[in-house]
Amino acid sequence: LICEHKGGFLPFEVELNDVLEDGDNLLTIAVNNVIDYTTLPVGGKANMMSGLMGGMGAGASEKPQNNPNFDFFNYCGITRPVKIYTTPKTYINDITVTSDIDFGKETPSAVLNYAVDIEGVDKDSTACKVEVFDAEGNKVAEAAGTQGKLELENVKLWQPLNSYLYQIKVTAGEDVYTLPYGVRSVRVDGVKFLINEKPFYFKGYGKHEDTFPNGRGINLPMNTKDISIMKWQHANSFRTSHYPYSEEMMRLCDEEGIVVIDETTAVGVNLQFGGGANFGGERIGTFDKEHGVQTQEHHKDVVRDLISRDKNHACVVMWSIANEPDSAAEGAYDYFKPLFDLAKEIDPQKRPCTLVSVQGTTADTDCSSKLSDVICLNRYYGWYFGGPDLEISEKGLRKELSDWGKLGKPVMFTEYGADTVSGLHDTTSVMYTEEYQVEYYEMNNKVFDEFEFVVGEQAWNFADFATSQSLLRVQGNKKGLFTRDRKPKMVAHYFRNRWSNIPEFGYKK
Repeated sequence: LICEHKGGFLPFEVELNDVLEDGDNLLTIAVNNVIDYTTLPVGGKANMMSGLMGGMGAGASEKPQNNPNFDFFNYCGITRPVKIYTTPKTYINDITVTSDIDFGKETPSAVLNYAVDIEGVDKDSTACKVEVFDAEGNKVAEAAGTQGKLELENVKLWQPLNSYLYQIKVTAGEDVYTLPYGVRSVRVDGVKFLINEKPFYFKGYGKHEDTFPNGRGINLPMNTKDISIMKWQHANSFRTSHYPYSEEMMRLCDEEGIVVIDETTAVGVNLQFGGGANFGGERIGTFDKEHGVQTQEHHKDVVRDLISRDKNHACVVMWSIANEPDSAAEGAYDYFKPLFDLAKEIDPQKRPCTLVSVQGTTADTDCSSKLSDVICLNRYYGWYFGGPDLEISEKGLRKELSDWGKLGKPVMFTEYGADTVSGLHDTTSVMYTEEYQVEYYEMNNKVFDEFEFVVGEQAWNFADFATSQSLLRVQGNKKGLFTRDRKPKMVAHYFRNRWSNIPEFGYKK
């Protein structure tokens, strides 16, 4: 055994030098996709759809069960590239870059702070050179040493939907690495989310890495297609629901100016789905020390791996620590507080952090009200709650938003949507029709526009996607603005019109 690694969606590597022999070598990789109360995502005895099955589940079948506690298909296998590569004996192991931007001038200037980690033989004596090139290939700064500063006058900023990337070339002995890098700032100020010191409004979606026929297998042409569709709709952002997306997609977002909320694999950290009963009707507290989830230490590893991979990406403006956990339960604060502290400690850019809140929690009970820099809400007024009575749903949404507004923090919606079967129409707006989906979003967006502290809207979902079978799902989740093969529903045109009239900056004064 050469190595083991727990968790998917993030890269790991191992050195093979000591195990290779002359001639042909066979390298075998075994993948185990069993999920339980120790894994992220969470699965096993709990199942978010179990409340609809009359208590049937793992105990009702003689076959082994691998039940996901989340609402997307639990693909298995190796879905991203595996690479074997060589390095010089002394090599560049890591690069970290941050920006200090001076906005006091008519044209901003910036100082890039860099740190280079060199490994291998002679690592302490190997010379290191760092050069910065602009988009036209002109050298604009250079420095020597593994740590230092690079000054950029008249800096061109990375902006949402208006990307600009510098190329930072690092040379250490025989090894050379070039890092594309966008200069931008991000911070929260009161109820505003600032990118480059301007109040930004999120327009976009939650997504999934899910295409036909690839499933979650990497699909580079479809990544390009998806970004093209986003720009057609005048969207500017998405969340990597509910796991880190491929490095190829992150690089594409840097290049195209798409803003990303980067999420860990922590989905299903909530044993109260399905009416709060696990298989057999047993009720267990999510954070019960003996019987609940046992994921906190692994969760810390995921946070470390995610930030280590994506720390230099300009597109990443916020870390999402988890999606729809049991954040109002006993023990939730003690579980999540160390994770927020860790993310803020190790992120060199000190980005905002959030926890995506499940419907049913309140501003008074949800630990995210204390921990999150931005309140991110998954709310389904007009679908799971109040549907199809949009009038009652509107009142409920407005009331809850008023309560969250008292916290004095930015609030955005990271999920809201209605299942819609493409091509299903009616003269009366009824659930599952394309007409109802449009009216659903019209109601929700009208309420969002009433509150200055609402800084964004990310529809659920970008496109229809595969799920496990259940009474709620007809060939998958149909909440997409687009079909699984990326054909627009009526609502896609509604959002295209709406978002074309909402600027990236200054929408909420």
